[in-house]
Amino acid sequence: MARKLFARHPFVVNCLTYGSLYVGAEFSQQFITRKILAKPQEDIDTPTLGRYAIMGTFIYSPTLYTWYKWLDGTFPGTTRRIIVKKLVLDQFLLTPVLLVMFYTGMSLMERAPDPFEELKQKFSPTFLRSCIFWIPAQFVNFTFVSPRFRVIYVGTCAFAWVNILCWIKRQRVAVEPVEDNERKKSEIK
Repeated sequence: MARKLFARHPFVVNCLTYGSLYVGAEFSQQFITRKILAKPQEDIDTPTLGRYAIMGTFIYSPTLYTWYKWLDGTFPGTTRRIIVKKLVLDQFLLTPVLLVMFYTGMSLMERAPDPFEELKQKFSPTFLRSCIFWIPAQFVNFTFVSPRFRVIYVGTCAFAWVNILCWIKRQRVAVEPVEDNERKKSEIK
């Protein structure tokens, strides 16, 4: 049954699977931090789960589905040279775009006053961590995983990665006081 559904509707199945894993990662983070570690226990933040559902199901998974379809069509095969091309393109072309989409998209859904502030502060450390995590994961993906299962494989890896991303997202953003910003602007002039 699942195989038939996947064969008939690979886009939908990939999106729903990836979205579920994305939300599952945030839920696991909240469960640990709010139900196990917090004293007293706190309720699960369902609006945040909703934002992760939107990001994982409707933004990331269609992007990844289209990306891997293009990547596999443009660079078919599993030779060492092809795998290196895919790794480099995936990590250094797609990943920065995904991080921008994540931080600005989440900030917009959270109605942050400056939707780019968190991106500015967290992009570099997040990108570095993503290189450490995703380059080996994608090596396995491009070497051993069938193209039609790439999004699901990446979704499974993303469950671990999104736990890391959720942790980074939870870190406070340092906001400079307005007078410091004005002083810096006047020093530059």
